[in-house]
Amino acid sequence: MTKNMGTADRTVRAIVGVVLLALVFVGPQTAWGWIGIIPLATALMGNCPAYSLIGVRTCKKQ
Repeated sequence: MTKNMGTADRTVRAIVGVVLLALVFVGPQTAWGWIGIIPLATALMGNCPAYSLIGVRTCKKQ
């Protein structure tokens, strides 16, 4: 799988994912926080399926 996300994009997604997952355990304790798994997983993999579909790359060319 080729990486199509740059460092800044991955960092922002990881932070958003962790914040959303935190909503499950603290704060309003809503189940909607489980959506945070998606941005966290894409940040860890470095590949966004939606970016692949529309042809976007935020990383430097290899």
